[in-house]
Amino acid sequence: MSEANIAPESMDIHAVLKCLPHRYPFLMIDRVTEVVPGSHISALKNVSMNEPFFPGHYPHHPVMPGVLIVEAMAQAAAILSFKTLGDQANDDSVYYFVGIDEARFKRPVTPGDQLVLEAKLEFSRRGLWKFSCNAKVDGQVAAEAKIMCTMRMLGE
Repeated sequence: MSEANIAPESMDIHAVLKCLPHRYPFLMIDRVTEVVPGSHISALKNVSMNEPFFPGHYPHHPVMPGVLIVEAMAQAAAILSFKTLGDQANDDSVYYFVGIDEARFKRPVTPGDQLVLEAKLEFSRRGLWKFSCNAKVDGQVAAEAKIMCTMRMLGE
């Protein structure tokens, strides 16, 4: 079936929680606005002053850590992987980073911002997934990276 024949799907927080094993304070996806299995995803992260990292990063000028922006992009990519496989997270498997390339940070992300996270599947072979990702605020790129991930059964 071609991508043109696949209707985009959206997901509320309840569907996101079924798809990802992450929970507070590490869940970085609030909503999926569009996902097309095997192709791409667009998701949202609402950045609040109540985030647990802001008191220490930095107290007088709060900025979301770049590694957490990359984590948010990876969680969006994970949802795309699960939707592509027709699967969801379970207690027997884990989704790992295996590589981050070409990571660039273009602007700070601060409380009140809404991150629009986009991931496009570049390829999937033998359990390895590669995505081209970006995070935008108000249409401006805040961060971008090539992310590689894999799913493993626990005990492997």
